[in-house]
Amino acid sequence: MILESVFEPFVKQRPVCVLARGILERLMDPARIDELFKKTAEAGYTRTLHFSTLVQLMSDVVLGVHPSVNAAFQVLDDEGKIPVSLTAVYNKLDRVEPGVSAVLVKNSAELAAPVIDELKGTLEPWLPGYRCRIIDGNHFAATEHRIKELRTTWAAPLPGKILVVLDQERMLAENVIPTEDGHAQERSLFDAVLPSVKLQDLWIADRNFCTLGFLFGIRRRGGFFLIRQHASVKGKLVGRKRKIGRCETGTVYEQTIRLPDPETGEAANVRRITIKLKEPTRDGDLELHLLSNVPAEDADAIVLANLYRKRWTIETAFQQITETLQCEISTLGYPKAALFAFCLALQAFNAVSVLKASLRAVHGEETVQEEVSGYYLSLEIRGTYDGMMIAIPEEHWALFRTLSVKQFAKLLRQIAEHVSLARYKKHPRGPKKPPPKKTTYKNGGHVSTYKLLQQRK
Repeated sequence: MILESVFEPFVKQRPVCVLARGILERLMDPARIDELFKKTAEAGYTRTLHFSTLVQLMSDVVLGVHPSVNAAFQVLDDEGKIPVSLTAVYNKLDRVEPGVSAVLVKNSAELAAPVIDELKGTLEPWLPGYRCRIIDGNHFAATEHRIKELRTTWAAPLPGKILVVLDQERMLAENVIPTEDGHAQERSLFDAVLPSVKLQDLWIADRNFCTLGFLFGIRRRGGFFLIRQHASVKGKLVGRKRKIGRCETGTVYEQTIRLPDPETGEAANVRRITIKLKEPTRDGDLELHLLSNVPAEDADAIVLANLYRKRWTIETAFQQITETLQCEISTLGYPKAALFAFCLALQAFNAVSVLKASLRAVHGEETVQEEVSGYYLSLEIRGTYDGMMIAIPEEHWALFRTLSVKQFAKLLRQIAEHVSLARYKKHPRGPKKPPPKKTTYKNGGHVSTYKLLQQRK
């Protein structure tokens, strides 16, 4: 192993922490981040406070190393790493352009992808011959009413929203489209999504993304779609509806629907897959209609119906980010600051995806997917991170930035060999039971737990 001897005890005892810190070192190289800022920022500038220092400060908050911006500032200030006041830091946070935040995520995915490929740590494709891309929007939670304009309203202040594109095989957030307007329609952002569509991409999304412009925009770029039909998208049904069979959630039917291209006016035939559900959705729907232009010889209706269910992968990713990282900081009321924090959380998510790819390369895909808990990985990283950084000074970590992709992947694999997966075993809960009706006491009352337990005896 090419690491210095100072790493040895941590590689043997806490290899996951070394993996995490080494990957973050590569994805968050200060010189590269400052160069990205220089190329991307339209109004921002650097005088005293480097953008990479701001990224380091906020990353420590997002990763849970420090509980707040103020706490992170105090540590960096004490170490002489931050040459400005706390007020100047907040002012800088409030002015980080959404385009700069988005570039951080995209660049981290571009750096991570070849490493995962070199590790041979990609997941099995959901549909062979296609690159599945899952897109969904994340609406930020309400912030505190700290900004002057918010102090006179009881309404929940929404700091923005963001569209995230997930690469299924690598589990990377490869692109984001942010907006500062918390009330903005997701559809207003579609024009920014379409340029990222590539040949043989299969875009999977819910009905909020079902517009004729988006469907035909994907098709025009050589891509494919599997998107739930929105009631506003009308077309002409062609032929009869055919029963195909059964999937996990119900009975599957297929029929052709003819849709008009909003640009040319020409109509095109699209597959319309209907699932008659065993149980209604949360909205009470008993049927789902999916639209797709994937050829029938590549995937029948049952395959596509089951594939659409996997769309929840991105919801699970959002949940993991929320549970294990401080991605939505309630004190950051300004939209630009909130978007910046969430993009740094996505950058950290991409780092974890490289970490998991390292584990898959050594321990196997099925074992890691079914047994390893992201929650327990996060707990160990948080618990060991600070002590490890004291024991191993920053200059020793620079090695991770300078290695070639092949060398870096080899090093990650060597470190991953020391990981005992039993430390991070998942403990999935069983199916939820319906809660019992609370009729004994009125809401707002109180009871003695001790007395209730005595009644049990």
